[in-house]
Amino acid sequence: MSRLTSCLPENLVSAVQANAADWQSGRKMQRLWQRDAGLWTNDDEAKWLGWLDISEEQIAHSTVFRGLANEVWSAGFKDVLLLGMGGSSLCPEVLRMTFGQIAGYPNLHVLDSTDPAQVKTCENTIDIARSLFIVSSKSGSTLEPNIFKQYFFERTQQVVGAQKAGSHFMAITDPGSPMQKVAEGDHFRLVYYGRPSIGGRYSALSNFGMIPAAVMGIETKKFLDRAQEMVKACGAEVPVAENPGAMLGIMLGTAAAAGRDKVTIIASRDISGLGAWLEQLLAESTGKIGKGIIPVDGEQLGPPEVYGNDRVFAYVHTEHATEVAAEAKIAALEKAGQPVVRIAMHDIYDLGAEFFRWEIATAVAGSIIGINAFNQPDVEASKVVTRELTSAYEQTGSLPAEKPVLEDDGIRLFTDEKNAAALARSADKSLAGYLQAHLSRIKAGDYFATLGYIQMNAEHERALQAIRHAVRDKKRVATCLGFGPRFLHSTGQAYKGGPNSGVFLQITCDDALELPVPGQKYTFGAVKAAQARGDFQVLTERGRRALRVHLQKDVAAGLAKLSAAMQKALP
Repeated sequence: MSRLTSCLPENLVSAVQANAADWQSGRKMQRLWQRDAGLWTNDDEAKWLGWLDISEEQIAHSTVFRGLANEVWSAGFKDVLLLGMGGSSLCPEVLRMTFGQIAGYPNLHVLDSTDPAQVKTCENTIDIARSLFIVSSKSGSTLEPNIFKQYFFERTQQVVGAQKAGSHFMAITDPGSPMQKVAEGDHFRLVYYGRPSIGGRYSALSNFGMIPAAVMGIETKKFLDRAQEMVKACGAEVPVAENPGAMLGIMLGTAAAAGRDKVTIIASRDISGLGAWLEQLLAESTGKIGKGIIPVDGEQLGPPEVYGNDRVFAYVHTEHATEVAAEAKIAALEKAGQPVVRIAMHDIYDLGAEFFRWEIATAVAGSIIGINAFNQPDVEASKVVTRELTSAYEQTGSLPAEKPVLEDDGIRLFTDEKNAAALARSADKSLAGYLQAHLSRIKAGDYFATLGYIQMNAEHERALQAIRHAVRDKKRVATCLGFGPRFLHSTGQAYKGGPNSGVFLQITCDDALELPVPGQKYTFGAVKAAQARGDFQVLTERGRRALRVHLQKDVAAGLAKLSAAMQKALP
């Protein structure tokens, strides 16, 4: 089983020990396993703890997973495209990135973006005639999986015929959901069910993670056996000081309460996808009522001097994938007094164990922070605005007009009145001037988040990574990078509901490609634009410091202009 060690500053060690003693004397792990809502806020927490014993049930269903893998192989499917969002897609994406294509099994792809270029790129990557589509949606009513299904079902009908299209589709959804009815009506090959008492971000070991795992050829029994080892190690009667999930959660929760609320995730290359899953788990579970943990994924390690005293570093790696450069940098951070937690996995099958360890840790940290770790009250707010905007598009054929606060060399800036007034006081009337004024609002203990509603590809990611690291190095603050709309179902909760310490730069664009959504007047581009506007509106309604940069159709050229302006804005 994977090993947990830590190197913490003395003041944090004593606080962690005090909290561990409290958890032991208060029998709080027993209360957690007894599903005692009073451990959090005495709200509805008890009804969301079905993930505690899911791995044992899944092990008992191992023959089902093997049978599914054999059926998909026998049917001759070459590609599997999972259509999902948030908790329904992030675990499969980690598995895809970690295990790759396994010999003799189809190649798993994941679509979790409404960007039309990304949808089309995904379509061009697969052979529809030999593809199986997994529509993954817990509620069955989530916008994105539904329109993905509409699009690819129509395309499959065009390729293989209306009679055969359903045999290329399967669904994972909760019993009785609208998606179950769609699957039955369209004669899907298979429907698998989630457990209603498991929320999306805690669903990795449920069918939402294990069905895609089986399809792509992962040995699910081996994966779940590793998870079950961790379940036992985190059990109710294990002394808290020896409980690997409880101790990680106590460290994270204690650190957050002491002002170290930015958890910087460093994962070895062979498990680099784990960070995106941890982002959702930590941010959506803890970031609410002005409190929470802000996860930092994908930020390159720097020298100790670029970090403030608001960080905890979590270094997760497999035993054979330790990297000399990373080890040296982490050792330097420890020497400088930064708290570092190390987790050494035996191999990639230990991901099953890590999923459960971090779920327990998040629940424990949520208790210490004092929030309900299982709801997401602020995610719905931007969904409401998105629905209003897409409904308006259905009625009028366009989104409501907007007025920029600045136009400069083909780039337009948007924000609300309050932010606009704050920026106008100190900005010269140029792109670089407004950016400088915006970045000048970053102070110690804040974080900077770049939110890109553009196609998620290597070129765009490199450009946005360069921007975030320039801000990190100049401003000495934590930085985040998310692609929309996927982060809305992940870190978006903490950005809107967590501590008001974020400074946000949203990036949108005109779409070079228009892609219709079958059965709707709106297009994928209109949905993405509505999601970006809904996201931004709620950020500003919550008093966040936010600026939106809108690029033209040539996104690469727009990003080059933005990067040049950022360099001027960060003297």
